[in-house]
Amino acid sequence: MLVLGIETTCDETAAAVVRRSDDGTGEILANVVLSQIEEHAAYGGVVPEIAARAHVEALDGVIARAMQEAGTRFADLDGIAAAAGPGLIGGVIVGLTTAKAIALVTERPLVAVNHLEAHALTARLTDATAFPYCLFLASGGHTQIVAVLDVGHYVRLGTTIDDAIGEAFDKTAKVLGLPYPGGPAVEAEAARGDPDRFTLPRPMIGRAEPDFSLSGLKTALRIEAEKVAPLADQDVADLCAGFQQAVVDVVVDRLRAGLRLFRERFGGPSALVVAGGVAANDALRRALSRIAVESGTVLVAPPPALCTDNGAMIAWAGAERLARGMTDTLAASPRARWSLEIAAAEKAR
Repeated sequence: MLVLGIETTCDETAAAVVRRSDDGTGEILANVVLSQIEEHAAYGGVVPEIAARAHVEALDGVIARAMQEAGTRFADLDGIAAAAGPGLIGGVIVGLTTAKAIALVTERPLVAVNHLEAHALTARLTDATAFPYCLFLASGGHTQIVAVLDVGHYVRLGTTIDDAIGEAFDKTAKVLGLPYPGGPAVEAEAARGDPDRFTLPRPMIGRAEPDFSLSGLKTALRIEAEKVAPLADQDVADLCAGFQQAVVDVVVDRLRAGLRLFRERFGGPSALVVAGGVAANDALRRALSRIAVESGTVLVAPPPALCTDNGAMIAWAGAERLARGMTDTLAASPRARWSLEIAAAEKAR
């Protein structure tokens, strides 16, 4: 089964071709990602209108390159998959409309993929991870703990009540005058800083429900920065180190609660899976490895290039759905908001 996947929900224009074998294993034949970081860097974050226009200009070329690298033709494809949300609606419209056009012309089935589901299923592409498993999704727009029980069957165990972890990293970088994207910049500074110099809170630690809150931590960091302004280089490094350590401590505690709830409701998970751009953070990955070991399971962390937004994860989610006879009509709508549980309920009808 060959599937073309298209991803345009934020600031990456991406397309990929993935093969799914009858035994359920996957192979990436091409995975092309065009980043828009330079277009948005001056603004310190993603500007939706700029992102949508960039997708319009780049998507056809990105798809053509992916098809060429895969050595395949549209006639060879078994399906066309595109991220239909959640995300910046202008970008989502560009990708989904393009996929509909290709599906219509080639008479191939369309799969309107939930972007979060694509992250959730990536571990099955990279590691053939068996159901059920516990997913920790951490990105610029999402922070969730999810029980992944099957394709199309997801139960959200915990989420953030305010900011996502990636958003908190980006805003911290902005406060401290670091470049965009903020996550890698904060991580680099933290490597040479003292995490114990500043006293920062650990929101929600100790609570039974595995939810997150990051806004208070972000505010506390800004207050500490204002106390020592103007900031020297070492001040910035120490603030980054303190912030990153606080995030790690919160994630460790919240995931312990999430895994405990998972075991109570579904038994032991086959793995703890991490996905989303924040999963590229080394300090966080080391902490997740410790949690997995103490919980009696294993950590599955796809390569960083497959944790951030990409077309391969969309193609794979499309292939997983196609293998189960799940397709969509050309009336499928783009969505700015679309939770995993709502998506699962809709597909089950």
